[in-house]
Amino acid sequence: MKLMSLLVLGAWCLSALGQQSTSSTTVPITLDHNRVIIDVFLPQPDGSKTRVRGWVDTGNPDLWMTERLAKKVGLELTGEPQPALVGKKRVAPAPKQMLVGTLNVPLTGIKEAQVMLNSESIGPGTSAEINLPSILLRNYDVIIDYRNRELTLAAPGTAKFEGTSAKAMVNSENGMIALPSVLETNKQAAVLDIGATVSFLWADLLEKLHAQHSNWAHMVGAVGPANLWGIDSEPKWDLLRIPAMQFGSAELRNVIAASLPDEFKSAMEKRTGTPTLGLIGADALLNYKVGIDYAHATVYFQQVSKYTPPGIDVVGLVLRPEVDGRYTVIGVPSYEGKPAVADVHVGDRLISVDGGRATGATMGQVWSLLEGSPGTVRTLVLERDGRQFTVKAPIREFLPSAKAPAKLRTR
Repeated sequence: MKLMSLLVLGAWCLSALGQQSTSSTTVPITLDHNRVIIDVFLPQPDGSKTRVRGWVDTGNPDLWMTERLAKKVGLELTGEPQPALVGKKRVAPAPKQMLVGTLNVPLTGIKEAQVMLNSESIGPGTSAEINLPSILLRNYDVIIDYRNRELTLAAPGTAKFEGTSAKAMVNSENGMIALPSVLETNKQAAVLDIGATVSFLWADLLEKLHAQHSNWAHMVGAVGPANLWGIDSEPKWDLLRIPAMQFGSAELRNVIAASLPDEFKSAMEKRTGTPTLGLIGADALLNYKVGIDYAHATVYFQQVSKYTPPGIDVVGLVLRPEVDGRYTVIGVPSYEGKPAVADVHVGDRLISVDGGRATGATMGQVWSLLEGSPGTVRTLVLERDGRQFTVKAPIREFLPSAKAPAKLRTR
């Protein structure tokens, strides 16, 4: 009887705790392939809550969730399946709220969710079943502390921001953010997109910079953090190591930039409401604590580290995460004029790396297996035509970091 009373009391306390809400919360983050992933809770029709992984993304105004989650929280899917970036999608009414830490986050103002069909996550290679898009984040003070792996969400005017500030251009309709930027002689805004694993410049600008600076490290093929989604164009992406640029109040060093096709310009300008030179992704911000004061259109940068990565030191493959959890090789970039990994073909399936299983892992987990010190050899198990085979693959140094100039060139 006493045990039963304790159990009832414990259940009541947990229930009461679940109903509490504060004006701010700080929660731990998992930095997976440079993506900020947190735990979020959504109410179910029976009054309980379900915990899922949420992707914090300032560069996307649309709410996304998986089909499994939509059905679990009682949302009705409508419309015919439509093509998504990967796979198919339908739409559903947006959930009414979510819980992040102790903060109750209403989703009022968001009419619908884009629902990924037949997928365990909102994007292959991620663990997230829902995202926190810019249209939601704009209602809060936001702090991303990359070094301490923490995210703070707070009611407007309640967060304590640190670092140097910069006025931003915030689209009031969707929360997209652009900041004044200086890149060589180019003075134009750039989008703040912590959801992007690396930075992106418009293809014509990146090509121009490469032509002007033949000494800047350059390569073709999206390896490591630049291997974003595994779309067909990634093996042909130009990557450039930019020694230094100004972004708001931050002096970014050794920025990895990939080429963004110019046909996306009009869509980006529509979402941001201003012309841009591209977007700044998480890889360039890992030395910073980033604070976003949406209410006052201000972004804060506090530099907490001066770590300079040696390069993208990985096995040279471009991978596509499939919806079934497997990884397909879609490209093998060149290294010193030869394929970076011999005996691997486009279409091969990556099964494991040094015994660590790739199938079912996230992109961040797979690339952590493929990275290391240049010259180290990884043992890859691959599959081709239904047969598995082993390849010894060396880790290469791609896009080595440059010694940035002492003073940024602004004219």
